[in-house]
Amino acid sequence: MSPKSVSRVFNNEPHISPALRKKVLRAAKELNYHPNVLAQGLVRRQSYLIGLIYEKPSPSYVVELQRGALERLHGGRYRLIVLPVESVMDRPLEVVGLVRSAALDGVILAPPASDHPDILDGLLDARIPFARIAPQSRLDVGLSTAMDDVAAAREIAEHVVGLGHRTIAIIMGDPAHAASAQRLAGYRQAFDAIGLSQRPELVETGDFSFESGYEATKRLLSRKLRPTAILAQNDDMAVGAMSAARELGFDVPADLTVVGFDDSEIARVVWPRLTTIRQPVMEMAKTATDMLLRELAGEDPGAMVVHAHAFVDRLTAAPPPTSS
Repeated sequence: MSPKSVSRVFNNEPHISPALRKKVLRAAKELNYHPNVLAQGLVRRQSYLIGLIYEKPSPSYVVELQRGALERLHGGRYRLIVLPVESVMDRPLEVVGLVRSAALDGVILAPPASDHPDILDGLLDARIPFARIAPQSRLDVGLSTAMDDVAAAREIAEHVVGLGHRTIAIIMGDPAHAASAQRLAGYRQAFDAIGLSQRPELVETGDFSFESGYEATKRLLSRKLRPTAILAQNDDMAVGAMSAARELGFDVPADLTVVGFDDSEIARVVWPRLTTIRQPVMEMAKTATDMLLRELAGEDPGAMVVHAHAFVDRLTAAPPPTSS
């Protein structure tokens, strides 16, 4: 085998016979040889690196993002570089600088980076291809994969209202995430449909973490106007709410209904298992990665892909206690 033949096989060039490809790969396996992706990138002026930008969301959410991207990249030439950011809102230009200095061929933006105008404009100016997960604004910019947060939030709120609850608390997520406002809008659509007004003292703001849901629930349950149900804007905060309720002597769901959003792993392993909305995070990340790879290959990446949500009815939602 000539060096040129070996190079053509590892570069996935066309017109390679199956017999030659098999022979080269068998020899590489016997020699434990692996091509140097970075060296290949220097020759072609490509790094073959895809970045994933996210901001300290729940651990389960991050895992789903990574799983989706890695599943699409599996067996290919590109590798994933994970770039967590402390605060997108405080340092958006540093995010763009980080992407540029990492010599990435493209980047996947998770919320809230997927909506920040300085990041979008900075990447456009630098001509760095990007794909956005769950954007809520400027939907014509870049490649996007999304879900209807308003419709999803409305559906789970309708379920809680349908059980008979009227004193319903909301634990908001991080205000920097546009999805927080979208989910609140969905809840309010369900309330408006039955003429239910939202009391300000029944709305708390968290940051999508277990701890923020725990602390918000302790405040809610210590007030004179005590909710019979809590709508938490993600599963981590919902599980935090359940923990606080138990500590204060409330049974879930007999005394207090708690529902979440995302259907992350914590929703499936906590007891009682959490009633929630399934947000297809893994599928969205996989789709965003696929669109980005197609653009990098000079192919048509297609239009925005909207994934469907699903209501998941488990064990944490029940009618309000009769005494209420």
